[in-house]
Amino acid sequence: MRELEVREITRAVAELYLAAVRELPGDVVAAVRAAMEGEESELGREILATILENARLAREQRLPICQDTGVAVVFVEWGQDVRLVGGSLEEAVNEGIREAYREGYLRASVVDDPLRRRNTQDNTPAVIHVRLVPGAHVRLDVAPKGAGSENMSAVRMLTPADGTEGICRFVVETVDRAGANPCPPLVVGVGLGGTMEKAAWLAKRALLRPVGQPNPHPHLAELEARLLSRINDLGIGPQGLGGRTTALAVHVEAAPCHIASLPVAVNLQCHAARHAGRVL
Repeated sequence: MRELEVREITRAVAELYLAAVRELPGDVVAAVRAAMEGEESELGREILATILENARLAREQRLPICQDTGVAVVFVEWGQDVRLVGGSLEEAVNEGIREAYREGYLRASVVDDPLRRRNTQDNTPAVIHVRLVPGAHVRLDVAPKGAGSENMSAVRMLTPADGTEGICRFVVETVDRAGANPCPPLVVGVGLGGTMEKAAWLAKRALLRPVGQPNPHPHLAELEARLLSRINDLGIGPQGLGGRTTALAVHVEAAPCHIASLPVAVNLQCHAARHAGRVL
């Protein structure tokens, strides 16, 4: 049995969060560069170039890519042969978020109650998803999630008869209705199956996949390609000002579901597709 001190979790979360808000991942940078080459709109190309320049300045000057440093979403894969020593996992993660917000002078965006809305002042609590897995490792993935894209996300309980076309229609309608609000170009996470909350989890988890990496299942990879084409045919373009590049990628994840259900969740992610991960 391996022992892991809570302080190791806290420091890793703080370091990962600061890296995520300051450094656009290489896969996202590469996708934006590729989009520039295929973008038909001159204004769209200028916007994509500005996105890359902003990412460069943020990385070099150690500043946030976006002023909305988001709700802290943390995915934890916890090896069943690891024992946490010195405190609770939840508090260790939240303390890491507090440290990141103090150290990086990040904007505190979390309120303690959805109706009373008092700012917690340190951007806690985080949204924590934990999976127990075999082994003696712990993997942490942090994903700051801004409100602009999160507010445009949606869940719908389709029926099996709606089929693939119903899924496509719902996903494309969600992006179309969002327009410029989620700061395109987007990464579109789609969760299929499970239950309502499982579909939403799958959609958000899908955003961690390297941008443009297809689902290993051919029928889901085909669905991703079809959705990306239809979304980019909308003409919303970079920052909603027209062009081919409304989305950089569509990532679909699926899970088994009830014979009478077809849950579908769409989680939109702006061009600042921020995430960072580490194995402890």
